[in-house]
Amino acid sequence: MTSTAGVVIVGGGQAGFSVVSALRGAGYDGPVTVFTDERHLPYQRPPLSKKAHTERDGIRVDLVPESFYRERDIELRLGEGVVALDPAARSVTTRTGLRLPYDQLVLATGARNRPLPVPGAGLDGVHALRSLDDALAIGRALSTAQDVVVIGGGFIGLELAQVAVAGGARVTVVELRDRLLSRAVSPQLEEHVRERHERSGVVILTGTAVQAIEGAGRVRQVVTDRGVLPADLVVYGIGAAPRDELARDAGLAVEDGVIVDEQLRSVTDPRVFAVGDCARHPHPHADGLVRLESVQNASDQGALVGRSIAGSPSPYASLPWFWSDQGDVKLQIAGLRVGTDEVRVVPGDSPERLAAYAFRDDRLVAVETLNWPAEHLAARRLLERRTPVCGDDLAGTTLGALVRARRAAEVTA
Repeated sequence: MTSTAGVVIVGGGQAGFSVVSALRGAGYDGPVTVFTDERHLPYQRPPLSKKAHTERDGIRVDLVPESFYRERDIELRLGEGVVALDPAARSVTTRTGLRLPYDQLVLATGARNRPLPVPGAGLDGVHALRSLDDALAIGRALSTAQDVVVIGGGFIGLELAQVAVAGGARVTVVELRDRLLSRAVSPQLEEHVRERHERSGVVILTGTAVQAIEGAGRVRQVVTDRGVLPADLVVYGIGAAPRDELARDAGLAVEDGVIVDEQLRSVTDPRVFAVGDCARHPHPHADGLVRLESVQNASDQGALVGRSIAGSPSPYASLPWFWSDQGDVKLQIAGLRVGTDEVRVVPGDSPERLAAYAFRDDRLVAVETLNWPAEHLAARRLLERRTPVCGDDLAGTTLGALVRARRAAEVTA
């Protein structure tokens, strides 16, 4: 492929890295420049909320060593964020004033934490978790914390709650909604997740609002509408918002993320792509546009765009899947549960294993599992192939057994 200005990627997370890797892997030989606000090499984010207690000052999360970029002639501009883009001129401007043209632009800007809107949120000892630096700071705080309050009962909050309780702290999770993981898992499975957290010693307060965080310079307690909680460390995670302001300011279509088509091109400008947490896209497993915050989505979308720019475009149709390690609980999700009208919870072959099958119009569309990786993989296999599975198919059996039976039938035939 002949190129002059090349490809500019804004963002050095999982999605941006996947674009880079796929570009060179597919033979693209033009200039590639990656701009990122952070001064770290692109790194993995899932370990940040799972290993902060064990590797406080030495979390090793780089996706690849620096030599990967050097050997592939990729210009990595660490600590140099992009502040403006000009679609008409096909150029970006960085914080240092550098103006760089592009042939193709990829927005991989990710998302940012929603701020905690209560008095005292800025006290010392109050943390949010998004970056590697956040994780290192929380890890250091956990070494001495005795009373930890986690605000928000989502994945990151629950993972950190288990990190803290394993380190010997007294931990309370405060969630405004009436249940944990309300945007991610079914109520049926949430009951089991909650029971396992409480069994490990975590106190969970759902339907509880935080009114203030108090202390003299440093956090001392959290005031809720159900009482006061002592705290020497507060970690909050109350959702994230897409970092789509560059696109909005440049006049691209934006609505809770950069709106893109099936090939992840901006619907306003086909020379601009958006991938990962900042992209809102059509998906065959969803009705309408969706924005997904997951490593799998970021990785798969980045790879697809890299191959597309290199000359092999295709629509994005990867099955969404997700995992969360919360102490001794491995929660895995395959598919999208939106719009489901029936959920069946089925015990596994051991007391710790469980699956929840979600149906829409008697068709299996999503599967949630606890400590049951084999059933999760079977779900992904069936859902990826759009294999029809109805409620009767799962009467007295599991997806794993169903896959094996159908495979045996195919061999016999």
